[in-house]
This record gives sequence, structure tokens and C-alpha cells, in this order.
Amino acid sequence: MISKLQGILERYEKLTELVSDPAVLARMDEWRKYTKERADMEETVEKFKEYKKIEQDKLGAEELYKVETDPVMKEMLEEEIYDCKRRMEGVVEELKILLIPKDPNDDKNVILEIRAGAGGEEAALFAYELYRMYVKYAERNRWRAEEIDSNTTELGGIKEVTFSVSGKGVYSKLKFESGVHRVQRVPETESQGRVHTSTATVAVLPEPEDVDVQIEEKDLIIETCRSSGAGGQHINKTESCIRMVHIPTGIVVNCQDERSQTKNREKAMKVMKSRVFDYYNTKYQNEYSENRRAQVGTGDRSERIRTYNFPQGRVSDHRINKTMYNLDEFIMGYIDEMTEALQIADREAKLSGENND
Repeated sequence: MISKLQGILERYEKLTELVSDPAVLARMDEWRKYTKERADMEETVEKFKEYKKIEQDKLGAEELYKVETDPVMKEMLEEEIYDCKRRMEGVVEELKILLIPKDPNDDKNVILEIRAGAGGEEAALFAYELYRMYVKYAERNRWRAEEIDSNTTELGGIKEVTFSVSGKGVYSKLKFESGVHRVQRVPETESQGRVHTSTATVAVLPEPEDVDVQIEEKDLIIETCRSSGAGGQHINKTESCIRMVHIPTGIVVNCQDERSQTKNREKAMKVMKSRVFDYYNTKYQNEYSENRRAQVGTGDRSERIRTYNFPQGRVSDHRINKTMYNLDEFIMGYIDEMTEALQIADREAKLSGENND
């Protein structure tokens, strides 16, 4: 591990020289690449320097201990050596975490897709509540949530909704939300007071950069149509809705959120790129599934990940066996404790996986 850290330190120092080089500054794309690489290393380098400083203090105390004859001084030096060893052990644990390969998608924005599952109108109402939960969570993190397309029901539920969330570290916080969410409660339409179980599916797709996925125009079928739903005469007269089909994968995207056909086309392309990226990325991960063992969840949309039990006021995540009794707050977007617990569990699983290799 130390040799690996030494290599990172040497690379960091080289990058420091490069980002200060006028020749590199003249090539902005190259400069940005080096700056980002250096920034990603900074925390690890600072922690390694802290380790090296403590190590030097320990070695210095050990050298003094060898020549010291005064019993009181020797005892003080023993305590200092012990303290240095203890601090080094703590820093080593922090360094192990910092050396875990970062998910390259963690800093990306996301496209969220929520679909009502089993349970009819109750499932659609639950899907809407999940949508509202994530929007409120985004607002609390000062992220931007923007609806792209939705299909609502007469009672205010959602059959499906697609929306984007942009901001710092969005995917790193939301990536564990993919899967089947289950609700247990008495529907307002239930006269007998019986508890029903309904489901909704959440998919969290990292929004790829243009360099991550290229879609050729020849691989797309793009159609325009009149938007559906409420909206008055404008929607009835204007073919602003965009329907986009990716021929190689069969992926279909609809967007009718904006009145402008151009804006709907831009949003549809954003969603298409995310879905195509997810399609090929999932295919690759399935082919090498043995490398996915050190994860909290597979990210599979068919995996049941969480239950929201309203009669008992609890929310339970089945992947990490964590139950919280603050469902009323949770469903209003206060999900930080759960997302942080999932991040910690994923980190520990990866650490365990590396230790077993």
C-alpha cells in the first residue's frame, strides 16, 4: 500500500508542475484534465503526508530512546512512540478507504425514472410520493430537479415520470435508490381498512458526457406529435411532443414537458443518451458479474430494496437491514441517514472484497 501511495504522491507532484506550465495552460482541455486528476488525488496525498510526518516523529522518538539514559525521559519517549503507532494505524484505515477506486459516475448528474408497479391506483399514488420525496431531497441539497416527461392519473398519481437532477455529487447519493420500492398501507379508497401492498420501480441513470456515449443520427427515428393531457388550446394545436427511438437497442423516449419542439428534442436526447449508456454499461457488468460482489446492491430494477410501512411508521432497507421509524419525515425528503448508511455499507463491502482478493 505504501508503494502505491508513493506512486500517487509522485504523480501528484508531476501534475502540480504541469498545471503551472504555461504551455499546458495554453491547451485548456489538457489543463482541465490535469487539474481534475490532481484534485481527485489531493485528499489522499494530504493524508499520506500526514502518515509520513507521524512516521518521522516515531522514528525520531525511537532513535532518542536508544541513547536516552534518564528513566523519566525514556518513559515519555515510550508514550510518544505508542501514540505515534496508534495515530498511524488510524491514518492507515483512512488511507484504505481513500484508495478504494471511485465510481467514475459519482460526480455526474442523473436521470431518474419512476414507474408505478403492482397495485393499480395506489401504486400510482405511491409513485407520485416517491417523485415528490426525491424532488424535496434535491431541494434540500440545493440540486436542480427538472421534469422531462410524465404520465399522470385522474386521482393525482403517476404511472411514470422521468426527471433530471443536477448538482454536486448527485449520483453518489442517489445511485442506491434503483430498484423496487414497496409500500404497505390502507388506501383511501379501501372501506374495510385493510392494509394493501403496492410497488413502484425507481431507476437512477448517470447522465453521460458526450464522450461517454455517441449516438448517430442514422440510428434514430424521431417523430413529432401533439402533447397529451391538460394544457389548453396550445397543446391541441402544436406538435411539440417528441418521440425518439434508438434502432440498435429499441429504446424509446417521449418528451412533452416543454412547449418548444426544440427543447423537447434536447431533453429527449439527454434521456436517450442516459438510457443507452445504462443499457451498454449494464450489459458489460452482467458479463463480468463476478466483479460486482462487493456492492450493496446489484442496481437491478427488479430487486426489492425497501419497504415503506405506514401503519407502523417505519421504512426498512432490505440490503443493509436498516429500519428507521421516521417515515413521515423520510417521505418528505429527509433521507440523508439512509443514503449515508448505504454509502458506508458499500464502502465496507468493497474494503472486505479487496481484503479477500
